[in-house]
Formats: sequence, structure tokens, C-alpha cells
Amino acid sequence: QVQLVESGGGSVQSGGSLRLSCAASRVTGGWMAWFRQTPGKEREGVAAVLGSRMATTYSDSVKGRFTIFQDNTKNALYLQMNNLKPEDTAMYYCAAGADQYPLRPVDYKYWGQGTQVTVSS
Repeated sequence: QVQLVESGGGSVQSGGSLRLSCAASRVTGGWMAWFRQTPGKEREGVAAVLGSRMATTYSDSVKGRFTIFQDNTKNALYLQMNNLKPEDTAMYYCAAGADQYPLRPVDYKYWGQGTQVTVSS
């Protein structure tokens, strides 16, 4: 089993920045990703990274503003979020263990509990 613990969420004004962190209890292999969800909506894939090839993919809604990266020495995953908008407000989840379809939630084996991001206008 793998434990994932997110941190770094908070409240910021539009245009601000936050960095989310995810600490993994061990290396999982495969894709690691950040998802987000708001009440009443489906979980949305935001960004994913495949550490072995450093391949990354982003949803269109965050491309150019968010950056996903790993620190394999610390079993950590990060999401740098710049130029935040009110529509980025959501609970953000770290996920690990997908073999393909990196922005599809059902492919992931392990999930964190989430960290809240709130962006005010």
C-alpha cells in the first residue's frame, strides 16, 4: 500500500501563486498526477508526470500556468500553480500508480486525502 499526503493548499487572490506538495510513502512507478474536484462535479485531471521519462501532460485549462514536477530523492510530487483564477478553486488530490491515460481518475491506484485551494477575485 502507498500513502499519499498533500499539503500547501490555502486561500489566495486571483493572480497569485501556490505550490502543492505530495509526500509518498514509497516510489510507486507509473504516472503520478494532480486532480481537482468541486462539489457536484466530476474529478478533473489537472497535470500528470511519468518520472522515468519525465513526460508531462496538462489539461487545457491549466496549461501554461501550472507546472508538475517530482523529486524522486524525496518521493515527492509538486504542483506549482501561477496566475491562479477563481475557477481554479477546488479540492486538489494527489494520485499515483497509473500505467496509461494519465488524466483519467479510474486508472489510478492510490489517492491522497486532498488539500483545498481557494482563489478569490
